[in-house]
Amino acid sequence: MSRRVEVDVRCVVDARNTVGESPVWSAGESALYWVDIPAATIHRWDPGSGDQRSWTLPAAVGSIALRERGGLVVAMRSGFHFFDPQSERLEFIVHPEPDIPTNRLNDGKASPEGRFWAGTMDDRTVKEKAAHLYRLDADRSCHRMSSGLVVSNGLAWSPDGRTMYHSDSRGGAIFRYDYDPDTGAIGARRTFVTMHPEWGRPDGGAVDMEGCYWSCGISASRLNRFSPRGELMSYIPMPVTHPTMPCFGGADLSTLYVTSLREAVPEEVLERVPQSGSLFSLQPGVRGTPVGSFKG
Repeated sequence: MSRRVEVDVRCVVDARNTVGESPVWSAGESALYWVDIPAATIHRWDPGSGDQRSWTLPAAVGSIALRERGGLVVAMRSGFHFFDPQSERLEFIVHPEPDIPTNRLNDGKASPEGRFWAGTMDDRTVKEKAAHLYRLDADRSCHRMSSGLVVSNGLAWSPDGRTMYHSDSRGGAIFRYDYDPDTGAIGARRTFVTMHPEWGRPDGGAVDMEGCYWSCGISASRLNRFSPRGELMSYIPMPVTHPTMPCFGGADLSTLYVTSLREAVPEEVLERVPQSGSLFSLQPGVRGTPVGSFKG
């Protein structure tokens, strides 16, 4: 039986994003990046100085990852791009689905060895299994790796880099794949967790050094921690109704940052949780795995 864990969850940036997502810790800068998807905005916050910056791009930004040579790789509605926050230069790479205008790129993350993975989602009100999962390699080639999804989400890797986690946040399941870091190949999709309604729908994910998978239960106001065997070990109640994605950060990766949204929160609920859409932090008592950077 899972246990409820009460920890101090603090609002560290009162951003009130429409859909805050894709937090990424930059160890080199000691700063956190994240996005507001429909606002097409990338945010940066330095916890040490409190300095905040933001950049607005030409199309919705589903996710970001660090780039090894500097800057970011960005999954936008208009495809994959490189973005340099210093020069504000945006460079197009490839659009994986130019023939599916009802989809947009969503959750994405750099794998430990340096590839960028991102999936799409059906952006219509009535959604179908029209989404896919893609792998962007260092040579800028793009490969469709999985299909039959509604809203691709929850990417993360085990500490040894040989298991990839992924979810369909509208399908109510978290998956796992055998992962080959040498080639970027994945094995068959297997169900890792079948979600219960009280756990929430599985949104963004992260993995800690003990191999446990953290998942935002976006419809249940909680953060779930699953063992490597897929058992719900514990959960942390969140002070907002819709947490979206966790990310380990800080000097020793012992802080967990969590983004949230306010787009789907009714007005009467916003009166009770006005900081919906903001960035939160907590100390989970375990360190996270190092953040990958795209090598292209």
